[in-house]
Amino acid sequence: MLKPEHLRTLREVVQLGSFAAAANRLGYTASAVSQQMAALERKTGVRLFERSAHSVLPTDAAEVLARHAEIVLVDIERMVAAVQAAHRNSERQIHLGIFPSFADVLTGALRAMDPEERAGIRVSVAESSQLIPRLGAGGEIDAAIVYQLGNHGLSWPSTLERRWVAEDRYKVVLPHQWSDLAPHRVEQLTDLPWIMHHPGSSDASFLDGVFARWDLRPRVVCHSDDFKVTMAMIEAGMGAALIPDLALRRHNRDIVVADVPWLNTSRSIFTLLRPDRETARLRSLLEALAV
Repeated sequence: MLKPEHLRTLREVVQLGSFAAAANRLGYTASAVSQQMAALERKTGVRLFERSAHSVLPTDAAEVLARHAEIVLVDIERMVAAVQAAHRNSERQIHLGIFPSFADVLTGALRAMDPEERAGIRVSVAESSQLIPRLGAGGEIDAAIVYQLGNHGLSWPSTLERRWVAEDRYKVVLPHQWSDLAPHRVEQLTDLPWIMHHPGSSDASFLDGVFARWDLRPRVVCHSDDFKVTMAMIEAGMGAALIPDLALRRHNRDIVVADVPWLNTSRSIFTLLRPDRETARLRSLLEALAV
């Protein structure tokens, strides 16, 4: 089989009229060019050059081969360009949306990646209800990792694909001064001061139902939708709160985290994905985050 580099060298030799000139343009030695042309003659079985002590002249066969080589080399360049374009499309920029307390999971995955793998990843951090509209037709986000408490509070277009990620269990979190309340029975938490979500949100409505189920009558001393603020308030001794595991990752605050069996409450974490935007890189990233 003829080698493209030999055809490229032949083209230059025929155009420039000498091995030395072709070698200079291609960055070879004149000897290397001579060896390539000899190899090309062996492969084709025809003499391509009339050699003398002072010159090499291309034969008619060399002229014909050079014209065909030009066509072949252009086709090869087009083929390489098409492959590179396909590669760029498959490796295009990823735009991922996540809700705030999932950030620690994402940053852990990003730290484990090589710089080349991280290149081209863009992230938007917002509440789940804010991310979903940006996934619709014409939206800039390719996939979003969101959460839902119960079966209400979120809706999304049927064109999006839903993939389960995990269940994020809620814990009872208390000021360290209340550690003597262990083992944290329901009746011990009745009428205590609590930090709650702002009324009217889907999270608040769901957790109100949890409190009602256990006949807990919280004295609300603070409303906060920011888990970091909530934990700071707990640390200050202001009250207790229900906080999911993800928001408690790597916490080093002086608080008490109680995993109480009677609570049995979690939020579902899942990915909403635009199927037409899924690439091998995006699929790999989502699989890593699900793990």
